[in-house]
Amino acid sequence: MTRIDQWTWAVRLYKSRSLATTACKAGHVRLNGERAKPSQAVKVGDEVRVRAGGYERVFEVVTLLEKRVGAPIAQAAYVDNSPPPPPRDEFFGAFGTRERGAGRPTKRDRREMDRLRGER
Repeated sequence: MTRIDQWTWAVRLYKSRSLATTACKAGHVRLNGERAKPSQAVKVGDEVRVRAGGYERVFEVVTLLEKRVGAPIAQAAYVDNSPPPPPRDEFFGAFGTRERGAGRPTKRDRREMDRLRGER
């Protein structure tokens, strides 16, 4: 039996075990469609969904790991069924872009960017 927070840390989805535990408590980790508590048991064949970086990643458990291992072994412990990430232009296009070499934004430019982002 392996805990979900321990497995996500062991396969290098999170940098530390405490970050994995915090993500589980915050509801960013789902096990077979349900919110996962940090101590919930993982079995081979389970589906793990992790929300990170603005989009959701989907993994299928192939091997149970309790200790953190090297990257090649960690990648062999799961099958990544995640959809491709959204294009960079689509993700960042709404924030307004400045031309390269335009220098530091003026106060007016910054206010326009804040208005586009929906701040204030």
